[in-house]
Amino acid sequence: MDWYLAYFILGAFVGIFAGMFGIGGGTILVPVLLFLFDAQHFPTEHLLHLALGTSMATIIFTSLASLHKHHQHGAVNWRVVRDITPGILIGTGIGALFAISVSPRFMGIFFALFVYFAAIQILLDVRPHASRQLPGAAGMTLTGIFTGWLSSLVSIGGGTVVVPFQLWCNVPLKNAIGTSAAIGFPVAVGGTVGYIVIGMNIPALPAHNLGFVYLPALFWVAFASVITAPLGAMAAHRMKIGVLRKLFAVLLIALATKMLWKVLG
Repeated sequence: MDWYLAYFILGAFVGIFAGMFGIGGGTILVPVLLFLFDAQHFPTEHLLHLALGTSMATIIFTSLASLHKHHQHGAVNWRVVRDITPGILIGTGIGALFAISVSPRFMGIFFALFVYFAAIQILLDVRPHASRQLPGAAGMTLTGIFTGWLSSLVSIGGGTVVVPFQLWCNVPLKNAIGTSAAIGFPVAVGGTVGYIVIGMNIPALPAHNLGFVYLPALFWVAFASVITAPLGAMAAHRMKIGVLRKLFAVLLIALATKMLWKVLG
């Protein structure tokens, strides 16, 4: 029960930030799940795969709760969601296959570096200048493939890619965040299916798993995040969240550093 409580608290924390910033929460979930799974003595060679797969599965529920609230505020561009989804489903499948084909050490380093990159973007408030309009079907598909591939590798809802992309294409920030929350759903579905399929025949995984998705962690994290994600979404529309973004970035850097230390050690 102590582990279940830890999963619940983690999910509540992640849900708030997922709704507030239009992210899936994987940048927090993966490092913390990695430490929790390690403390439970899960197979070392598959710790990161289990953390990635479980995190991706929780994003399904987080994104649904978050996108519903953003949709109520009229902040979701459903045409963008429709046009980018086919590419995302292709990209997430490719990403999951790539993740299992390289060493966990490489994946851990890649994840930590990605989190550093995302955190620095937040700290410096790096936003691309609006210099064009949204592309056509081909451009949206290619964007979707890249977003899905990267999201599956680092278990994110795609917000780190999709929000700057939309800002670059002259989409207002709140609409970019709301649409990103909605795009997190196909990203999560595609990535979860990939991690389930590639983990189905792996021996020595812990009980109560579905491929690389650890079901007890999925249940408690998703349960808590569904409760708190709408609260974060409401906060995004009602308050200035600049300071919270900076604190969030500092937290990401700390988690990535701890994870990198563990991987390199």
